[in-house]
Amino acid sequence: MLNRKEIIQTISMIKDQHLDIRTVTMHVSLFDCVSEDADRTAEKVRAKLLDKAGNLKSVADKIQAKYGIPIVNKRLSVSPVSLIGAASGGYVKIALAMDDAAKKTGVDFIGGYTALVQKSMTPQEKEFIRTIPEVLASTDRVCASVNVGSTRAGINMDAVRLMGEVVKETARLTADADSIGCAKLVVFANAVEDNPFMAGSFNGVSEGDCVINVGISGPGVVKAAIEQIRGASCDVLSETIKDTAFKITRMGELVGREAARDLGAEFGIVDLSLAPTPIRNDSVGEVLREMGLSDVGAHGTTACLAMLNDAVKKGGTMASSHVGGLSGAFIPVSEDVGMIEAVRAGALSLDKLEAMTSVCSVGLDMIAIPGDTDATTISAIIADEAAIGVINGKTTAVRVIPVYGKNEGEVSFGGLLGYAPIMQVGKGRADAFISRGGRIPAPIHSYKN
Repeated sequence: MLNRKEIIQTISMIKDQHLDIRTVTMHVSLFDCVSEDADRTAEKVRAKLLDKAGNLKSVADKIQAKYGIPIVNKRLSVSPVSLIGAASGGYVKIALAMDDAAKKTGVDFIGGYTALVQKSMTPQEKEFIRTIPEVLASTDRVCASVNVGSTRAGINMDAVRLMGEVVKETARLTADADSIGCAKLVVFANAVEDNPFMAGSFNGVSEGDCVINVGISGPGVVKAAIEQIRGASCDVLSETIKDTAFKITRMGELVGREAARDLGAEFGIVDLSLAPTPIRNDSVGEVLREMGLSDVGAHGTTACLAMLNDAVKKGGTMASSHVGGLSGAFIPVSEDVGMIEAVRAGALSLDKLEAMTSVCSVGLDMIAIPGDTDATTISAIIADEAAIGVINGKTTAVRVIPVYGKNEGEVSFGGLLGYAPIMQVGKGRADAFISRGGRIPAPIHSYKN
Protein backbone atom coordinates (compact mmCIF):
# COMPACT_ATOMS: atom_id res chain seq x y z
CA MET A 1 0.00 0.00 0.00
CA LEU A 2 1.10 3.57 -0.64
CA ASN A 3 1.90 5.55 2.50
CA ARG A 4 0.58 9.07 1.95
CA LYS A 5 2.56 10.45 4.87
CA GLU A 6 5.73 9.10 3.27
CA ILE A 7 4.80 10.80 0.02
CA ILE A 8 4.24 14.16 1.70
CA GLN A 9 7.60 13.88 3.47
CA THR A 10 9.28 13.10 0.17
CA ILE A 11 7.69 16.12 -1.51
CA SER A 12 8.80 18.32 1.36
CA MET A 13 12.38 17.03 1.06
CA ILE A 14 12.69 17.72 -2.65
CA LYS A 15 10.60 20.84 -3.17
CA ASP A 16 13.62 22.94 -4.17
CA GLN A 17 15.17 20.37 -6.52
CA HIS A 18 12.84 20.68 -9.52
CA LEU A 19 11.01 17.41 -8.98
CA ASP A 20 7.76 17.36 -10.90
CA ILE A 21 5.18 15.16 -12.49
CA ARG A 22 6.27 15.80 -16.04
CA THR A 23 3.01 14.56 -17.50
CA VAL A 24 -0.32 12.97 -16.67
CA THR A 25 -1.27 11.39 -19.99
CA MET A 26 -4.70 9.97 -20.74
CA HIS A 27 -4.50 7.18 -23.31
CA VAL A 28 -7.75 6.67 -25.21
CA SER A 29 -8.72 3.83 -27.53
CA LEU A 30 -10.31 4.99 -30.79
CA PHE A 31 -11.19 1.60 -32.25
CA ASP A 32 -14.89 2.21 -31.59
CA CYS A 33 -14.61 5.37 -33.74
CA VAL A 34 -13.81 3.51 -36.95
CA SER A 35 -16.26 3.99 -39.81
CA GLU A 36 -16.17 3.98 -43.60
CA ASP A 37 -16.82 7.71 -43.83
CA ALA A 38 -13.92 10.09 -43.11
CA ASP A 39 -16.05 12.91 -41.74
CA ARG A 40 -17.96 10.51 -39.50
CA THR A 41 -14.73 8.98 -38.18
CA ALA A 42 -13.26 12.40 -37.41
CA GLU A 43 -16.41 13.51 -35.62
CA LYS A 44 -16.51 10.35 -33.51
CA VAL A 45 -12.85 10.88 -32.59
CA ARG A 46 -13.54 14.45 -31.51
CA ALA A 47 -16.61 13.47 -29.50
CA LYS A 48 -14.91 10.63 -27.65
CA LEU A 49 -11.87 12.71 -26.73
CA LEU A 50 -14.04 15.55 -25.42
CA ASP A 51 -16.10 13.07 -23.41
CA LYS A 52 -13.17 11.20 -21.87
CA ALA A 53 -10.74 14.09 -21.36
CA GLY A 54 -13.11 16.95 -20.57
CA ASN A 55 -12.06 16.95 -16.91
CA LEU A 56 -8.42 15.90 -17.33
CA LYS A 57 -6.95 19.35 -16.76
CA SER A 58 -9.18 20.19 -13.79
CA VAL A 59 -8.46 16.86 -12.08
CA ALA A 60 -4.72 17.29 -12.59
CA ASP A 61 -4.90 20.85 -11.24
CA LYS A 62 -6.80 19.61 -8.17
CA ILE A 63 -4.17 16.92 -7.43
CA GLN A 64 -1.40 19.45 -7.94
CA ALA A 65 -2.98 21.77 -5.37
CA LYS A 66 -3.66 18.91 -2.93
CA TYR A 67 -0.10 17.55 -2.80
CA GLY A 68 1.88 20.62 -3.78
CA ILE A 69 3.70 18.85 -6.57
CA PRO A 70 3.79 20.55 -10.01
CA ILE A 71 2.10 18.68 -12.86
CA VAL A 72 3.82 20.30 -15.81
CA ASN A 73 1.88 18.77 -18.71
CA LYS A 74 -1.54 17.25 -19.26
CA ARG A 75 -1.60 15.19 -22.43
CA LEU A 76 -3.71 12.90 -24.56
CA SER A 77 -2.66 9.86 -26.53
CA VAL A 78 -4.75 7.77 -28.92
CA SER A 79 -4.73 4.51 -30.84
CA PRO A 80 -2.50 4.57 -33.95
CA VAL A 81 -4.37 6.75 -36.41
CA SER A 82 -3.00 4.74 -39.35
CA LEU A 83 -5.27 1.92 -38.12
CA ILE A 84 -8.24 4.09 -37.14
CA GLY A 85 -8.40 5.76 -40.55
CA ALA A 86 -7.59 2.76 -42.73
CA ALA A 87 -11.22 2.10 -43.63
CA SER A 88 -12.18 5.69 -44.39
CA GLY A 89 -8.98 7.52 -45.32
CA GLY A 90 -9.23 11.15 -44.36
CA TYR A 91 -6.23 10.98 -42.04
CA VAL A 92 -5.77 14.74 -42.05
CA LYS A 93 -9.39 15.23 -40.99
CA ILE A 94 -8.79 12.93 -38.01
CA ALA A 95 -5.67 14.91 -37.10
CA LEU A 96 -7.59 18.18 -37.21
CA ALA A 97 -10.27 16.67 -34.96
CA MET A 98 -7.55 15.56 -32.53
CA ASP A 99 -6.03 19.03 -32.52
CA ASP A 100 -9.40 20.64 -31.90
CA ALA A 101 -10.14 18.27 -29.00
CA ALA A 102 -6.70 18.93 -27.49
CA LYS A 103 -7.32 22.67 -27.53
CA LYS A 104 -10.82 22.38 -26.10
CA THR A 105 -9.71 20.12 -23.25
CA GLY A 106 -6.68 22.32 -22.51
CA VAL A 107 -4.04 19.62 -22.94
CA ASP A 108 -0.54 20.47 -24.12
CA PHE A 109 -0.06 17.76 -26.75
CA ILE A 110 -1.91 14.83 -28.25
CA GLY A 111 0.03 11.83 -29.51
CA GLY A 112 -0.94 8.85 -31.61
CA TYR A 113 -0.68 10.10 -35.18
CA THR A 114 1.26 6.88 -35.50
CA ALA A 115 2.07 4.01 -37.85
CA LEU A 116 3.58 0.65 -36.87
CA VAL A 117 5.44 -0.56 -39.95
CA GLN A 118 8.39 -2.49 -38.55
CA LYS A 119 7.87 -5.38 -40.97
CA SER A 120 6.03 -3.99 -43.99
CA MET A 121 3.62 -1.27 -45.07
CA THR A 122 0.13 -1.49 -46.50
CA PRO A 123 -0.83 1.03 -49.21
CA GLN A 124 -2.95 2.81 -46.59
CA GLU A 125 0.01 3.07 -44.21
CA LYS A 126 2.20 4.55 -46.93
CA GLU A 127 -0.51 7.09 -47.65
CA PHE A 128 -0.78 7.85 -43.94
CA ILE A 129 2.98 8.41 -43.50
CA ARG A 130 3.05 10.82 -46.43
CA THR A 131 0.42 12.98 -44.68
CA ILE A 132 2.65 13.55 -41.63
CA PRO A 133 4.38 16.73 -42.88
CA GLU A 134 1.06 18.38 -43.76
CA VAL A 135 -0.45 17.40 -40.41
CA LEU A 136 2.45 18.69 -38.35
CA ALA A 137 2.43 21.94 -40.30
CA SER A 138 -1.33 22.49 -40.00
CA THR A 139 -1.90 21.53 -36.36
CA ASP A 140 -0.51 22.94 -33.12
CA ARG A 141 -0.66 20.05 -30.66
CA VAL A 142 -0.63 16.83 -32.67
CA CYS A 143 2.48 14.64 -32.39
CA ALA A 144 3.46 11.88 -34.81
CA SER A 145 5.54 8.73 -34.58
CA VAL A 146 6.46 5.82 -36.81
CA ASN A 147 7.93 2.50 -35.67
CA VAL A 148 10.28 1.18 -38.36
CA GLY A 149 11.92 -1.76 -36.61
CA SER A 150 11.69 -4.33 -33.84
CA THR A 151 13.81 -7.12 -32.46
CA ARG A 152 11.19 -9.62 -33.66
CA ALA A 153 10.73 -8.21 -37.16
CA GLY A 154 14.03 -6.58 -38.06
CA ILE A 155 14.19 -3.18 -39.77
CA ASN A 156 11.88 -2.07 -42.57
CA MET A 157 14.35 -0.20 -44.75
CA ASP A 158 11.64 0.99 -47.14
CA ALA A 159 10.04 2.76 -44.18
CA VAL A 160 13.44 4.09 -43.06
CA ARG A 161 14.01 5.60 -46.50
CA LEU A 162 10.52 7.11 -46.54
CA MET A 163 10.95 8.63 -43.09
CA GLY A 164 14.09 10.48 -44.17
CA GLU A 165 11.97 12.16 -46.86
CA VAL A 166 9.16 12.85 -44.37
CA VAL A 167 11.50 14.54 -41.90
CA LYS A 168 12.90 16.76 -44.65
CA GLU A 169 9.45 17.74 -45.91
CA THR A 170 8.26 18.48 -42.38
CA ALA A 171 11.27 20.74 -41.91
CA ARG A 172 10.44 22.58 -45.12
CA LEU A 173 6.76 23.07 -44.32
CA THR A 174 7.56 24.49 -40.86
CA ALA A 175 10.61 26.50 -41.94
CA ASP A 176 9.07 29.75 -40.70
CA ALA A 177 9.38 28.42 -37.12
CA ASP A 178 12.87 26.89 -37.38
CA SER A 179 11.39 23.58 -38.61
CA ILE A 180 9.66 22.95 -35.29
CA GLY A 181 7.35 20.39 -36.89
CA CYS A 182 10.23 17.92 -36.65
CA ALA A 183 10.21 18.36 -32.86
CA LYS A 184 6.78 16.71 -32.92
CA LEU A 185 7.93 13.70 -34.96
CA VAL A 186 9.88 10.68 -33.73
CA VAL A 187 11.00 7.51 -35.52
CA PHE A 188 11.17 4.41 -33.31
CA ALA A 189 12.49 0.91 -33.12
CA ASN A 190 10.80 -1.29 -30.50
CA ALA A 191 8.22 1.40 -29.66
CA VAL A 192 6.33 0.74 -26.43
CA GLU A 193 2.54 0.91 -26.11
CA ASP A 194 2.27 2.76 -22.78
CA ASN A 195 4.72 5.65 -23.14
CA PRO A 196 3.27 8.88 -21.65
CA PHE A 197 5.97 11.13 -23.14
CA MET A 198 5.74 13.05 -26.40
CA ALA A 199 6.32 12.97 -29.27
CA GLY A 200 6.21 9.16 -29.31
CA SER A 201 3.15 8.47 -27.17
CA PHE A 202 0.35 6.31 -28.56
CA ASN A 203 -2.24 3.99 -27.06
CA GLY A 204 -1.17 0.49 -28.02
CA VAL A 205 -3.53 -2.09 -29.43
CA SER A 206 -3.31 -4.16 -26.23
CA GLU A 207 -4.21 -1.21 -23.99
CA GLY A 208 -7.58 -0.46 -22.41
CA ASP A 209 -10.30 1.97 -23.43
CA CYS A 210 -9.14 4.83 -21.20
CA VAL A 211 -5.89 4.61 -19.23
CA ILE A 212 -3.89 7.08 -17.14
CA ASN A 213 -0.12 6.80 -17.48
CA VAL A 214 2.15 9.11 -15.49
CA GLY A 215 5.60 10.33 -16.44
CA ILE A 216 7.70 11.72 -13.62
CA SER A 217 11.05 13.42 -13.66
CA GLY A 218 13.74 14.44 -11.22
CA PRO A 219 17.28 14.94 -12.52
CA GLY A 220 17.66 17.72 -9.95
CA VAL A 221 16.65 15.39 -7.14
CA VAL A 222 19.18 12.76 -8.22
CA LYS A 223 21.91 15.39 -8.57
CA ALA A 224 21.21 16.74 -5.07
CA ALA A 225 21.32 13.23 -3.61
CA ILE A 226 24.67 12.30 -5.13
CA GLU A 227 26.18 15.66 -4.20
CA GLN A 228 26.03 14.35 -0.63
CA ILE A 229 28.25 11.32 -1.38
CA ARG A 230 31.12 12.77 -3.40
CA GLY A 231 34.06 10.39 -3.46
CA ALA A 232 31.97 7.35 -2.49
CA SER A 233 32.32 4.08 -4.41
CA CYS A 234 30.22 3.19 -7.44
CA ASP A 235 28.30 0.72 -5.24
CA VAL A 236 27.21 3.54 -2.93
CA LEU A 237 26.51 5.79 -5.90
CA SER A 238 24.20 3.20 -7.46
CA GLU A 239 22.37 2.60 -4.16
CA THR A 240 21.83 6.33 -3.69
CA ILE A 241 20.28 6.69 -7.14
CA LYS A 242 18.07 3.64 -6.52
CA ASP A 243 16.83 5.04 -3.19
CA THR A 244 15.99 8.38 -4.81
CA ALA A 245 14.22 6.73 -7.73
CA PHE A 246 12.17 4.64 -5.28
CA LYS A 247 10.85 7.71 -3.46
CA ILE A 248 9.80 9.66 -6.52
CA THR A 249 8.20 6.62 -8.15
CA ARG A 250 6.00 6.15 -5.08
CA MET A 251 4.82 9.71 -5.45
CA GLY A 252 4.10 9.18 -9.15
CA GLU A 253 1.97 6.13 -8.50
CA LEU A 254 -0.09 8.01 -5.91
CA VAL A 255 -0.81 10.78 -8.42
CA GLY A 256 -1.60 8.30 -11.20
CA ARG A 257 -4.00 6.21 -9.16
CA GLU A 258 -5.81 9.26 -7.83
CA ALA A 259 -6.13 10.80 -11.29
CA ALA A 260 -7.44 7.52 -12.72
CA ARG A 261 -10.04 7.19 -9.96
CA ASP A 262 -11.30 10.75 -10.36
CA LEU A 263 -11.49 10.43 -14.15
CA GLY A 264 -13.15 7.02 -14.19
CA ALA A 265 -10.18 5.58 -16.03
CA GLU A 266 -7.83 2.64 -15.54
CA PHE A 267 -4.43 3.26 -13.93
CA GLY A 268 -1.68 2.10 -16.27
CA ILE A 269 1.96 2.70 -15.41
CA VAL A 270 4.46 5.08 -13.89
CA ASP A 271 7.26 5.99 -16.29
CA LEU A 272 10.22 7.01 -14.17
CA SER A 273 12.30 8.84 -16.72
CA LEU A 274 14.82 11.48 -15.79
CA ALA A 275 13.38 13.97 -18.27
CA PRO A 276 15.41 17.19 -18.12
CA THR A 277 14.53 20.81 -18.83
CA PRO A 278 16.71 23.61 -20.19
CA ILE A 279 17.12 25.18 -16.71
CA ARG A 280 20.02 24.85 -14.31
CA ASN A 281 19.93 21.96 -11.78
CA ASP A 282 17.34 20.02 -13.78
CA SER A 283 19.71 18.30 -16.17
CA VAL A 284 20.81 14.73 -16.84
CA GLY A 285 24.04 16.21 -18.16
CA GLU A 286 24.68 17.82 -14.79
CA VAL A 287 23.97 14.48 -13.06
CA LEU A 288 26.61 12.84 -15.25
CA ARG A 289 29.12 15.52 -14.33
CA GLU A 290 28.32 15.09 -10.64
CA MET A 291 29.00 11.37 -11.06
CA GLY A 292 32.59 12.27 -11.89
CA LEU A 293 32.94 13.52 -15.47
CA SER A 294 34.63 16.77 -16.45
CA ASP A 295 32.28 17.07 -19.43
CA VAL A 296 29.45 15.09 -20.93
CA GLY A 297 31.10 13.31 -23.83
CA ALA A 298 34.34 12.57 -22.02
CA HIS A 299 35.58 8.99 -21.95
CA GLY A 300 33.56 7.27 -19.26
CA THR A 301 30.29 9.00 -20.20
CA THR A 302 28.66 5.84 -21.54
CA ALA A 303 29.58 3.91 -18.37
CA CYS A 304 28.13 6.64 -16.13
CA LEU A 305 24.93 6.78 -18.17
CA ALA A 306 24.59 2.98 -18.08
CA MET A 307 24.85 2.97 -14.29
CA LEU A 308 22.39 5.85 -13.96
CA ASN A 309 19.83 4.23 -16.24
CA ASP A 310 20.09 0.85 -14.53
CA ALA A 311 19.83 2.27 -11.00
CA VAL A 312 16.80 4.39 -11.91
CA LYS A 313 15.02 1.33 -13.31
CA LYS A 314 15.87 -0.81 -10.28
CA GLY A 315 14.63 1.79 -7.80
CA GLY A 316 11.45 2.43 -9.73
CA THR A 317 10.65 -1.26 -10.13
CA MET A 318 10.90 -1.78 -6.36
CA ALA A 319 8.50 1.12 -5.76
CA SER A 320 5.65 0.11 -8.05
CA SER A 321 4.16 -3.01 -9.56
CA HIS A 322 3.38 -1.08 -12.73
CA VAL A 323 6.50 0.66 -13.99
CA GLY A 324 6.53 0.96 -17.77
CA GLY A 325 6.92 3.32 -20.65
CA LEU A 326 10.55 4.28 -21.24
CA SER A 327 11.73 4.39 -17.63
CA GLY A 328 15.37 5.45 -17.34
CA ALA A 329 17.27 8.56 -18.40
CA PHE A 330 16.59 10.76 -21.41
CA ILE A 331 19.40 12.63 -23.17
CA PRO A 332 17.69 15.21 -25.41
CA VAL A 333 20.11 17.92 -26.43
CA SER A 334 17.86 20.98 -26.67
CA GLU A 335 15.98 20.14 -23.46
CA ASP A 336 19.04 19.70 -21.21
CA VAL A 337 21.33 22.56 -20.20
CA GLY A 338 24.19 20.16 -19.46
CA MET A 339 23.98 18.63 -22.93
CA ILE A 340 23.75 22.06 -24.55
CA GLU A 341 26.88 23.22 -22.74
CA ALA A 342 28.77 20.07 -23.74
CA VAL A 343 27.90 20.59 -27.41
CA ARG A 344 28.91 24.25 -27.23
CA ALA A 345 32.25 23.28 -25.68
CA GLY A 346 32.93 20.73 -28.41
CA ALA A 347 32.95 17.86 -25.89
CA LEU A 348 29.84 16.11 -27.24
CA SER A 349 29.45 15.00 -30.85
CA LEU A 350 26.69 13.19 -32.70
CA ASP A 351 28.87 10.07 -32.79
CA LYS A 352 29.28 10.07 -28.99
CA LEU A 353 25.57 10.65 -28.52
CA GLU A 354 24.90 7.60 -30.69
CA ALA A 355 27.16 5.49 -28.44
CA MET A 356 25.31 6.79 -25.37
CA THR A 357 21.95 5.76 -26.82
CA SER A 358 22.96 2.11 -26.53
CA VAL A 359 22.49 2.37 -22.74
CA CYS A 360 19.89 5.13 -22.22
CA SER A 361 16.11 5.14 -22.42
CA VAL A 362 15.53 6.23 -25.99
CA GLY A 363 17.92 7.64 -28.56
CA LEU A 364 19.02 10.67 -30.57
CA ASP A 365 16.54 13.20 -29.25
CA MET A 366 15.85 16.87 -30.01
CA ILE A 367 19.03 17.36 -32.02
CA ALA A 368 19.24 20.29 -34.43
CA ILE A 369 21.23 19.48 -37.56
CA PRO A 370 22.08 21.58 -40.65
CA GLY A 371 19.10 22.38 -42.82
CA ASP A 372 20.87 21.18 -45.94
CA THR A 373 21.26 17.65 -44.55
CA ASP A 374 19.73 15.45 -47.24
CA ALA A 375 16.97 12.88 -46.73
CA THR A 376 19.30 9.93 -47.34
CA THR A 377 21.63 10.98 -44.53
CA ILE A 378 18.66 11.37 -42.18
CA SER A 379 17.52 7.88 -43.19
CA ALA A 380 21.00 6.55 -42.43
CA ILE A 381 20.91 8.15 -38.96
CA ILE A 382 17.52 6.50 -38.39
CA ALA A 383 18.89 3.13 -39.59
CA ASP A 384 21.84 3.30 -37.19
CA GLU A 385 19.60 3.99 -34.20
CA ALA A 386 17.13 1.31 -35.24
CA ALA A 387 20.02 -1.17 -35.44
CA ILE A 388 21.09 -0.35 -31.87
CA GLY A 389 17.54 -0.95 -30.68
CA VAL A 390 16.87 -4.11 -32.67
CA ILE A 391 20.15 -5.84 -31.83
CA ASN A 392 20.01 -4.92 -28.14
CA GLY A 393 16.30 -5.56 -27.67
CA LYS A 394 15.61 -2.02 -26.42
CA THR A 395 13.67 1.03 -27.53
CA THR A 396 15.58 3.54 -29.60
CA ALA A 397 14.38 6.58 -31.47
CA VAL A 398 15.42 9.52 -33.62
CA ARG A 399 14.05 13.05 -33.30
CA VAL A 400 16.33 15.23 -35.37
CA ILE A 401 15.49 18.69 -36.66
CA PRO A 402 17.11 19.77 -39.94
CA VAL A 403 16.65 23.51 -39.43
CA TYR A 404 15.56 24.73 -42.83
CA GLY A 405 17.79 27.53 -44.13
CA LYS A 406 20.33 27.27 -41.28
CA ASN A 407 23.55 25.29 -41.21
CA GLU A 408 25.24 26.63 -38.08
CA GLY A 409 24.54 28.63 -34.96
CA GLU A 410 21.77 28.01 -32.46
CA VAL A 411 17.98 27.82 -32.57
CA SER A 412 15.32 28.27 -29.89
CA PHE A 413 12.13 26.21 -29.80
CA GLY A 414 10.70 27.69 -26.60
CA GLY A 415 9.33 26.19 -23.40
CA LEU A 416 10.36 22.65 -22.49
CA LEU A 417 11.66 22.12 -26.04
CA GLY A 418 14.50 24.50 -25.20
CA TYR A 419 17.26 25.65 -27.51
CA ALA A 420 19.98 23.84 -29.38
CA PRO A 421 23.30 24.37 -31.10
CA ILE A 422 23.19 22.99 -34.63
CA MET A 423 25.31 19.81 -34.60
CA GLN A 424 27.26 18.76 -37.67
CA VAL A 425 26.61 15.39 -39.29
CA GLY A 426 29.21 13.09 -40.83
CA LYS A 427 30.46 13.70 -44.35
CA GLY A 428 30.34 10.09 -45.50
CA ARG A 429 27.53 8.78 -47.68
CA ALA A 430 25.15 5.80 -47.40
CA ASP A 431 23.08 6.44 -50.53
CA ALA A 432 23.66 3.03 -52.11
CA PHE A 433 22.80 1.25 -48.87
CA ILE A 434 19.61 3.20 -48.16
CA SER A 435 18.44 2.81 -51.77
CA ARG A 436 18.51 -0.98 -51.45
CA GLY A 437 15.25 -0.94 -49.48
CA GLY A 438 13.80 -4.24 -48.35
CA ARG A 439 14.17 -5.47 -44.79
CA ILE A 440 17.14 -6.06 -42.51
CA PRO A 441 16.33 -9.47 -41.03
CA ALA A 442 15.66 -9.90 -37.32
CA PRO A 443 18.71 -10.88 -35.24
CA ILE A 444 19.23 -14.52 -34.30
CA HIS A 445 18.24 -13.94 -30.66
CA SER A 446 14.79 -12.82 -31.82
CA TYR A 447 13.84 -16.46 -32.35
CA LYS A 448 13.52 -17.23 -28.65
CA ASN A 449 10.14 -18.82 -27.99
